[in-house]
Amino acid sequence: MTHPFEIELETVLPASPDEVWAAIATGPGLDSWFMGRNELDPREGGTAAMEIGGHREEAVITAHEPGKRLATRTATAEDGRFMAFEYLIEGRDGGATVLRVVHSGLLGDDWEDEYDALRRGWPFHLHTLHEYLAHFPGRTAVPVFAVAPVPGRTAADLRETLARALALPLPPAVGARLRAEPEGLPPLDGEVVWADEERFGVRTGDALCTFHHGGGVVLLFHHLFAPGAEGAGAGAAWQRWLSGLLA
Repeated sequence: MTHPFEIELETVLPASPDEVWAAIATGPGLDSWFMGRNELDPREGGTAAMEIGGHREEAVITAHEPGKRLATRTATAEDGRFMAFEYLIEGRDGGATVLRVVHSGLLGDDWEDEYDALRRGWPFHLHTLHEYLAHFPGRTAVPVFAVAPVPGRTAADLRETLARALALPLPPAVGARLRAEPEGLPPLDGEVVWADEERFGVRTGDALCTFHHGGGVVLLFHHLFAPGAEGAGAGAAWQRWLSGLLA
């Protein structure tokens, strides 16, 4: 049985409407703050696609008004489930922009858990978008992904393991400094910019990095802004580090 849902959020971003549009309505822009690797065919009726760890999801672009409105909708599954996204952009004085996001659709039998995960995730994603536009304007990132299944371990246990490995205080807190040298990876020197019970995010001079811990899995999303950054090698190095740490 399906259940309808709707999540609506609004945020003020330190960028022009055109800059916000580039961040939400182009593949390179989405790669710089959202999940996975993204592609968009910039027209109504075009395809918006996101690939994470070899899994590809597609949606149809149902509205495409540059600088103003973007909307997408996934195909309806056999059980009736689908997801729709709408992004509305409005310029403000002083070079700022208001972005309103509406995420709606139909969820399945486990709709309460799915809804809670979506509701908790969106504030984090919009915060990451703010970090991107505030600290890496005019740049795009190479997205990196790594995953380590850890059945039977709690989110608190995983958070502690990750924090200790990265020389962070327990629990990780916004404003904490990170200076770590993960084996096989370049040194990390940055600041915790997000921390909750499921994830913590770090900003360095040339990257945004998030560790999601919970649900029997650790996920790493790393957005590399350094010139010449190479995603495949960085992804393999993070995968080795995560797998070794959590084995």
